[in-house]
Amino acid sequence: MTRPARWAIVLAAGVALLAVGAIAFSIGRLSTLGDPTPTDASVEAGFARDMQVHHHQGVELAMIVRDATDDPDVRLLAYDIATTQAQQAGQMYGWLAEWGLPQFGSEPSMAWMTGPAEGGGGHDGHGAGVGEADASGHAPGEPMPGLATPAQVEELRSLDGVEAERRFLELMIAHHAGAVEMAEAALDRSDYPVVVSLAESIVSSQQSEIALMEDMLAERS
Repeated sequence: MTRPARWAIVLAAGVALLAVGAIAFSIGRLSTLGDPTPTDASVEAGFARDMQVHHHQGVELAMIVRDATDDPDVRLLAYDIATTQAQQAGQMYGWLAEWGLPQFGSEPSMAWMTGPAEGGGGHDGHGAGVGEADASGHAPGEPMPGLATPAQVEELRSLDGVEAERRFLELMIAHHAGAVEMAEAALDRSDYPVVVSLAESIVSSQQSEIALMEDMLAERS
């Protein structure tokens, strides 16, 4: 595929993702109407902020590999991941807008995740103090589970063909596992309807995709 053709595909995909995000933003705002408003330091707000960051990197990794391979199965998987995670990120952006909360809060990342799991009802809960890890071993301000490092992202950018496919699958399996961990932490700490619904969807869909990607990786070993 020529470079101009690749850029045309990337541009078209980017426009599609922006449209998906805009629609999801509107849905996210409407979906929270009638429910109590979470606070800035709540589990719900922390989850919405951190999972947006996590999903944005998922979209980035997916779009990198879509431009690095001609394999139809990998390209289809990457497109599905990018569109799904862009849509979900748009939803969470919409939640925060509807709640009147900033997209970037005063709490460090993962503060909501490191507090005690009480089986839901964490609307006003705070996480552990900065630098204090909970029983899961996470501490507020540390990188979210499963995030690729900047060096790993740049490594993926440098590859193409089967090498890019393998590295993408390795990174995305870890990325999905981290998202599942975050979603399960939200389910343990919140009973807010839209948060529970999205977290359950993330756990189900990404566990299924992990199994698929493990098979795809084995085929390329």
